[in-house]
Amino acid sequence: MYYLNDDERKKLLKGYLPKSREQAVADELRGWNWHQPPLEPVYEIMLPLYLVAGKYCPSGRDVYLNKVEKRKSEPNIAMQLGSLFHELIVSVLVLTKKLIYLNGTNVETISRELQKALPEFLEQAAPLSEKMPEVYEQVEQLFNYQYYRITSRLQDILSRQPYIKEDSLAAQVVPFVLEQKLDGSFLGLSSNLTADAFIFSEPMIVDLKFGPREKFHRLTTTGYALVMEALYEYPINIGCIVYGEFKNGRLFVQKDFHIINDELRQWFIEERDEKMRMVYSEIDPGKADDCYETCPYYSFCWS
Repeated sequence: MYYLNDDERKKLLKGYLPKSREQAVADELRGWNWHQPPLEPVYEIMLPLYLVAGKYCPSGRDVYLNKVEKRKSEPNIAMQLGSLFHELIVSVLVLTKKLIYLNGTNVETISRELQKALPEFLEQAAPLSEKMPEVYEQVEQLFNYQYYRITSRLQDILSRQPYIKEDSLAAQVVPFVLEQKLDGSFLGLSSNLTADAFIFSEPMIVDLKFGPREKFHRLTTTGYALVMEALYEYPINIGCIVYGEFKNGRLFVQKDFHIINDELRQWFIEERDEKMRMVYSEIDPGKADDCYETCPYYSFCWS
């Protein structure tokens, strides 16, 4: 899912990267200036990044219910599917790295052992199969999509690099840091954040979604970019949201590349500050008029 095809790589290298260098970001909106306004947190409150960036509740009442009333939501079917698909993608990529370190350049062994992972994911899908019988087919499609991309890349690299060793091979076959743990406390965020993927060669924050596109999804990549800038003090200018969708019995993958500009950074800061104020002052914003029925807090508001 995270691999770029030739057209996407060309669009990134010849389009978004040059444009991101031309569109200079205001220095006060870089994460490394976390110690001064507007990035400096106004309240001594730590919020999960998903609550700041997620606007599935138009009024923000999900934040109030979670952080003030301490209500714990039950994951809906869409959230459970997303979690399963995320786990599959990460596990397959991490397993690929392990197999390369264990087996070196033995393509046949790596491919055979990787294929053996599929039954485990089909078993994990069993609890969801009563409500969604098609989940088995979707898991198999997603696994095969990953499997063939990985094995093709492995074969291609080995055909061009006859003397490559395990460490270099693993880094080229899986050129991502997966589920990178980040401390967001400098920015008033949780100290245990997890970014889906980071590509150092670009560099680019990547987030994975299964479901319809939303404009506010870009707040997630923006938040992680600010946190990484605060921690490592180098600029992150590009984000990419990978959308997976099962349609007509097939898996479709689309990528939303975007420049993490001043506008997105300011929007993230405003969301953070407003939600911090809501929690600090224990303000109930009330029910939204146009709730998403997939909101995990829907039953608390409308039961």
